[in-house]
Amino acid sequence: MYEAWFSRPVPVATGVSGEINNLSNARQAVDLLSKHWRSAGSPKHMAALRACRQAMNGGIAADVARDALVDAAREAHMLVE
Repeated sequence: MYEAWFSRPVPVATGVSGEINNLSNARQAVDLLSKHWRSAGSPKHMAALRACRQAMNGGIAADVARDALVDAAREAHMLVE
């Protein structure tokens, strides 16, 4: 497994205070999606988690996983735009 670096970080707000995390690779995304996600279990959340794991295994391009992460973060109102 490898980290699967994104072409651009994904800024995501977490916690009550809205701390911004810039996710730079699929490994960081999997950690956040697994432990600190607001709408865990939604279809977009599950798709992003699956895509990031596939990217870490070399099954898909890192930026395909990034796109899934952006969709999930937007749905959860966590994406900083």
